[in-house]
Amino acid sequence: MYNILVCDDEKDIVSALKIYLTADGYQVYEAYNGRQAVEILRREEIHLVLMDIMMPEMDGISAMIKIREISNVPVILLTAKSEDADKVVGLTVGADDYVTKPFNPVELQARVKSQLRRYMQLGGGKAAGQEQGILQLGGIELNDRTKEVTLDGEAVSLTRTEYDILKLLMENPGKVYSPNEIYKLVWKDNPYGTENTVAVHIRHLREKLEYNPAEPRYLKVVWGRGYKVED
Repeated sequence: MYNILVCDDEKDIVSALKIYLTADGYQVYEAYNGRQAVEILRREEIHLVLMDIMMPEMDGISAMIKIREISNVPVILLTAKSEDADKVVGLTVGADDYVTKPFNPVELQARVKSQLRRYMQLGGGKAAGQEQGILQLGGIELNDRTKEVTLDGEAVSLTRTEYDILKLLMENPGKVYSPNEIYKLVWKDNPYGTENTVAVHIRHLREKLEYNPAEPRYLKVVWGRGYKVED
């Protein structure tokens, strides 16, 4: 099941989109301004965003810029016919497509399916090869069937905890996880006061997987927020 975030300050539009999308089997998250959308995207695994341009608190263009700092998830803008200039700006800052209001439900559903198919084929959301139990990120390959990790074809010895952290991050490339989130998901325990524990394991992973741990290619820190992996 794919998770779709719908963001529009008009609640009737959000409700209508939710009806169309849930009928197609999608899980729908709701937001009513750009700030809410960005916060949901940071917390949840979202596979596609449908977002209005003109909204209070944070408009769709500003939210688009924030989203591209943390995720490569496809974004389809919901625009009015009079917003041609905003469409261009939205595409320039990273939107993938747009649908003009009032939208045709059949066209909207087709565009959603097209973007999701392209996103998953290119390795978005879940890394390429995950269906076969293999995650690939640049020169790093994680085989979840054999529990083996290789770097440029050479076996890398990881502890169970290091393996679980790497798997979590590789399953969601580009997504930023706070130390508390990593601890909660990997250790399955109360996460408070565990930042140093996670930092130590991240350092060990860098020492094993990065050619220059001081300037990592894959395991990135996002200051003040947490960690992510990038290809």
